[in-house]
Amino acid sequence: MLTLHTHESISGIDATDWDRLAASGNPFVSHAFLAGLERTGCIREAFGWRAQHLTLHDDDTLVAALPLYVKANSHGEYVFDWAWADAWERAGGDYYPKFLCAVPYSPVTGPRLLAGDGPRTAQHRATLAAGLRELTDRIGLSSAHVDFLQENDTAAFDDAWLARSDWQFQWRNGDGWRDFKDFLGALTHKRRNAIRHERAQAANAGVECEFRDGGSLDDNEWRAMHHLYTHTFDEKGNTPTLTLDFFRHLGAVFPDHSHVAFARRESSIIAGALFLSGTDTLYGRYWGAREQVPGLHFELCYYQGIDYCLRHNLHHFEPGAQGMHKLARGFLPTRTHSRHYVADERLRAAIRASLQQEDALLEARGRELLAHSPFAQHAAERHHTP
Repeated sequence: MLTLHTHESISGIDATDWDRLAASGNPFVSHAFLAGLERTGCIREAFGWRAQHLTLHDDDTLVAALPLYVKANSHGEYVFDWAWADAWERAGGDYYPKFLCAVPYSPVTGPRLLAGDGPRTAQHRATLAAGLRELTDRIGLSSAHVDFLQENDTAAFDDAWLARSDWQFQWRNGDGWRDFKDFLGALTHKRRNAIRHERAQAANAGVECEFRDGGSLDDNEWRAMHHLYTHTFDEKGNTPTLTLDFFRHLGAVFPDHSHVAFARRESSIIAGALFLSGTDTLYGRYWGAREQVPGLHFELCYYQGIDYCLRHNLHHFEPGAQGMHKLARGFLPTRTHSRHYVADERLRAAIRASLQQEDALLEARGRELLAHSPFAQHAAERHHTP
């Protein structure tokens, strides 16, 4: 008999059982990552997050789960629903709180309906999606949102859910490049020279860069990376929500899958970028700098990451949300997916019509972006297209 349960902390769910269902090589949906966010104070009601994880049980056996939060705002999500919230509230309703199934503060594609890989996986995913919709109605929330889900999760959602897509810039080693020189060779002459020039700028400024595994960092180096992160958020007027203890946690539980690219001048750390890696993908997360050095952002956040992927045979690199400047550096537009359930039928119908128009524009935007690909193969295809 299948039953659903909610949990106010992931610590109430057995880590081995959770990770068995999440088995995907994606660190962001691991029990250790999500538990670390809760335990180190990154998930708190003051920031608009309250855990309410949903699990599916067959008698006493955990067979499926999803990371779920009650959200009092739309910060830290990267799938923007501000206009929906405004429309709901202008109509006299309360858009917040709402449900969010996602990885907090991380616009990273991955599994959301965690159901392992068995003969009933599809059924369990569909039951989770239906259960989330029914739970939203039963407790009277405005909506439920499932963000940055992978494509094989999408079939679990029925027509009551609204489909939304966007573009992210991601790098893929689709041609078997062995090293950075191979990667450069696939680019147009103009882009190849531009990247060489950018990489030389940091070296010419007397800056040395290194890419380190989190397990090799001492506490002072983790403190330095966290300070760079908070400094950048403060400069931009945003609230830094990840704690120093969470950074330390990443190094402890993911010693070989957390990474920091540091820039040093005369042994002093002046900039850094934080990464995580999975089975086949590198994920870029946060960066910060105490000095403005030409080309240093591109070197730490992109080129060091590409070089790491090539050295360690990782085929994908997701450097984070947005950023048109990534395109010229080898990160091509890649479609992302989300699903949304809006309880009010009239608003749901209005949003559905809006999303249909948005999707047509999105397709055109994707073609426009690809027309600016830095790869020589794409340039040749454009040249020969009638």
